[in-house]
Amino acid sequence: MVTFQTVSEKELQHLNNEVLKGKDTLDVLKWAYETYGDQLVYSCSFGAEGVVLVDLISKVKSDATILFLDTNFHFKETYDLIEKAKQKYPKLNIQMIEPPLTVDQQQEEYGEKLWERNPDRCCQLRKLEPLEKELSKYTAWISGLRREQSPTRSNTQYVNIDQRFHSIKVCPLIHWKEEEVWMYIKLHNLPYNELHDNNYPSIGCFHCTSQVAEGMDPRSGRWANSAKTECGLHLSENKGRE
Repeated sequence: MVTFQTVSEKELQHLNNEVLKGKDTLDVLKWAYETYGDQLVYSCSFGAEGVVLVDLISKVKSDATILFLDTNFHFKETYDLIEKAKQKYPKLNIQMIEPPLTVDQQQEEYGEKLWERNPDRCCQLRKLEPLEKELSKYTAWISGLRREQSPTRSNTQYVNIDQRFHSIKVCPLIHWKEEEVWMYIKLHNLPYNELHDNNYPSIGCFHCTSQVAEGMDPRSGRWANSAKTECGLHLSENKGRE
């Protein structure tokens, strides 16, 4: 089994360029669950890509574990969607992962509106550290990254070495276009975040997510008026060991 501790760059290239070359998303998911079983987990933000992957995963492993990073700062529409997903996929193990600090405790220790003064630190406390703790329990994790989403994701492979979490990251949707994501959602009548219908193509915490004007980069609504473009979860794909 390919693990962070044992995988080589040569083996990674073999997987991506030979074993999984030409395979579709379901093939990649089947390979991942056949390889890792219960040692594989999906960290889902319940964006458009998220609901597609949840549906596909349910077809491959109906009792799979799905993690949602509940920062306590999500939109009501996001929480409503998760409840709909729990009802639609009752066998899936959807877990809400919260940071150790409550909102009040964070404010007391770091001051008010940390997300404005130091968004990287806020993401570290409410996303990265909780996910790092959870992923330490697993060998590999699934992500809904697509190559066309941003320049930092353009080289993502099906199977990646994740230096940030010392894990193997499987990305089954790398070749999907946005229109294909929405075609799947509509075709299968999947529940999705209603904010998508109001010019919110990429949805995170409500403090750091804004509407996107017509024709703008879909991710321009995340950390608007800031140089920040990623929360930090996806900045380590395909890097050599450090």
